[in-house]
Amino acid sequence: QVQLVESGGGSVQPGGSLRLSCVANKRILDDYTVGWFRQSPGKEREAISCISGDDGGTYYADRVKGRFTISMESTRDTVVLRMNNLKVEDTATYYCTAESKIFKTVEELCVSGGASKMGYWGQGAQVTVSS
Repeated sequence: QVQLVESGGGSVQPGGSLRLSCVANKRILDDYTVGWFRQSPGKEREAISCISGDDGGTYYADRVKGRFTISMESTRDTVVLRMNNLKVEDTATYYCTAESKIFKTVEELCVSGGASKMGYWGQGAQVTVSS
């Protein structure tokens, strides 16, 4: 089974940047789609960004395009989410998730409703953006 560990959360002022990392216990990018979801109290869980396990293609929610960048390390066991120009509304718990590309396509997974289809979840990393 897949194990995921997030790191890099913290507090930042609006306009600042943070770098989140998701480290897996195997080379999951060979066979899995990896995605970042976030959730704040009182709000629905939403998809933020995903990277495909086959070709490394990337996908972004409209509200983070141009600000967030997802990438994988050459070892293919680590996914990085670089977040720039952070806004107060970006405050949330961010979760690294993964699902085998054999059973689900990245298009199915990288939508807010796709959260229920992700088979593996990390414990989450808190991101707080405030003045």
